[in-house]
Amino acid sequence: MNALLIYPKFPDTFWSFKYALKFLGKRAAQPPLGLMTVAALLPGGWKKRLVDVNVEKLRDRDLKWADVILLSGMHIQQESLVEIVERCRALGLPTVVGGPIASSLTREDLKADYVVIGEAEDLIADLARDLEQGTAKEIYQAAERPEMTSSPLPDLGLIHMNRYSTMTVQYSRGCPFNCEFCDIIEIYGRRPRTKAVEQVLAELAQLRAAGWHESVFIVDDNFIGNKARAKELLRALVAWRAENPWKVDFVTEASLNLADDPELMRMMQQAGFRSVFLGIETPDEEGLIASNKLQNTRRSLLDSVATIQSYGMQVMGGFILGFDTDRENIFDRMVEFIQKSGIPIAMVGLLQAMPGTQLFRRLKHEGRIVDDDAGNNTGTRVNFLPHMDAAQLVEGYRSVLKRIYNCEAYYDRVKTYLSRVYPRPEKGPGRKREKKQPSPPLLTRDNMRAMIHSIVRQGVLGCHQWSYWKFLASAVTRYRRCFGAAMTMAVMGYHLQVMTQKLSKAMERSAAMAEKAKVAAMAANSAE
Repeated sequence: MNALLIYPKFPDTFWSFKYALKFLGKRAAQPPLGLMTVAALLPGGWKKRLVDVNVEKLRDRDLKWADVILLSGMHIQQESLVEIVERCRALGLPTVVGGPIASSLTREDLKADYVVIGEAEDLIADLARDLEQGTAKEIYQAAERPEMTSSPLPDLGLIHMNRYSTMTVQYSRGCPFNCEFCDIIEIYGRRPRTKAVEQVLAELAQLRAAGWHESVFIVDDNFIGNKARAKELLRALVAWRAENPWKVDFVTEASLNLADDPELMRMMQQAGFRSVFLGIETPDEEGLIASNKLQNTRRSLLDSVATIQSYGMQVMGGFILGFDTDRENIFDRMVEFIQKSGIPIAMVGLLQAMPGTQLFRRLKHEGRIVDDDAGNNTGTRVNFLPHMDAAQLVEGYRSVLKRIYNCEAYYDRVKTYLSRVYPRPEKGPGRKREKKQPSPPLLTRDNMRAMIHSIVRQGVLGCHQWSYWKFLASAVTRYRRCFGAAMTMAVMGYHLQVMTQKLSKAMERSAAMAEKAKVAAMAANSAE
């Protein structure tokens, strides 16, 4: 059979980094690792193609070639996914949908012929056999979650690697914590399952053999969910890097209790981890307790972030507005915390009740769910009735974004981050303080292109030229030792600022439409 694997389009969000990727000549941040893994599970006799709609068009000739369509995606990709499914079904092509979206939406919502719920390793063989025999079932769902040791090497041959800014590797699935709003633990469970170390090293060797030399994202939802296994992999990575000249940097996601383990942070630093995303959520401890984010309580959040930064890792942070415990001062508190933390990339979103989560079930029981559409937490609405006035919540959210992505505020956070992650070596007799990070060259082939585009778009054509040139002067003088990192942050800031402007305008339009509807309703009532 000819299997066409399709990855739907992401809408423009803060997470896409669409406007920053253009500086680098890239089309998307990461390839569709799930589909690449599914492709490797399909029968050897099948012919396979992959179309990532985020980097290329889905052409009619691709569809004419196919016997079956396999799609995967997340909730936020629903609109694109359904459009593709309907296009395929109009041509009589059978469609199979899997991925996280299949765990939160029904087969009817997805418009698909067949749906795979959960992880695919134990399901693909049966699905493929049934498709060949014309006896496929509407729903495939494994009775148990598979062990990661059964996951094959992803099929790299299906993608154009140079279209992406990072490559992806998965080590574990699952998270031991129990956050009320999280769908990860519902899909992958609370017992972290990991691959064998040899599997990860084989994936890295495959990337190296393919010529990859940029960063690698370890896409685990919590890399340190099982600290003992994480340390096992890190020891192997340190040894592997010592034996190989391939010195790529790693990015991952973790929980804030990383700050409690100096040995773990030191090993991550030695293994080449240069950035980590943390779910910080809120500076309000009452909100953390109410949402069962207990791993972030009974600690100084600011001190924990600074500790992780001191081990040479940039901290990216996830933040949420809209908890039942939020008060009117939460917006000012959020801005103050983000500025003090030195977290340049602070992803602030409105709380969404994802279908299948504890939060969704609670709010459903309380009669507060408005609809099931919860994919985009950086939009202009929530899908439930919040305790705070909804208009006040959205306006407060807009004010937070405008303040933290104001150029001066953003560049101040970047300089705090650079000072902590790339500290100046101490000088003086007898002082031999070791640098936290090796000093990269001032310019490389990769950051030269980004710098030229940055100067043109931000320094010449941009709306905040004075702020930009002040920051660039600091990067050349005070932060010369980490100039590449400084320019990377300037470029990423451009995307965040463009998205803030777009979102702010969308919120203004929504508010204006709501006001017009209110006036019209009042006029109608008066006429009666």
